[in-house]
Amino acid sequence: MTPSEASAQARDICGLAPVIPVLVIHDLAHARPLAEALVAGGLPALEVTLRTPVALEAIAEMAAVEGGVVGAGTLLTPADVAAAKAAGALFGVSPGATPTLLDAAEAADLPMLPGAATSTEVMALLERGYTVQKFFPAEANGGAPALKSIGAPLPQVSFCPTGGVSLANAPTYLGLSNTLCVGGSWVAPAALMEAGDWDGITKLAAEAAELPR
Repeated sequence: MTPSEASAQARDICGLAPVIPVLVIHDLAHARPLAEALVAGGLPALEVTLRTPVALEAIAEMAAVEGGVVGAGTLLTPADVAAAKAAGALFGVSPGATPTLLDAAEAADLPMLPGAATSTEVMALLERGYTVQKFFPAEANGGAPALKSIGAPLPQVSFCPTGGVSLANAPTYLGLSNTLCVGGSWVAPAALMEAGDWDGITKLAAEAAELPR
């Protein structure tokens, strides 16, 4: 998979909904009902972060949910890429990007949403062929004003800002011409998952799915 092919697929995934839920799953029993709740609410693209022992198993469970497009986040190494692909992930997300990580993703035919925080990082990814990137950590790096400023000299790059994005500030990001969607965890709060309140999560997802862009 070439970087341009990866970016084309990432653009399609980002176009599925205004928000990609960023999910940290500690209890494997939550995986399938969580995916079903989010898809029912209109958020089909799901990022499961590889930050817990059950993350890969959760990806496998969620990949079986009809209508879901499940990806793996926090990919840091070639081993992470291989494990995510084997678990059924359809895309990958990384907090940053290294040539080694990108080589592995391209070889595995796993479309990547590589992270960038500065203009230099954005340019390096663009030079390689990645025109769709993750802006991370968004709020800590200046938020929507910073992303707008980066877009002025680099209009050919589109972003999914993640990190500190909430229902309150998501519309500001989505209003930028270089933002395709946002990534956020507010649609799947831990308290609702622990309570098994899947209807509550569907309601949050539906609210997020209606955000204008």
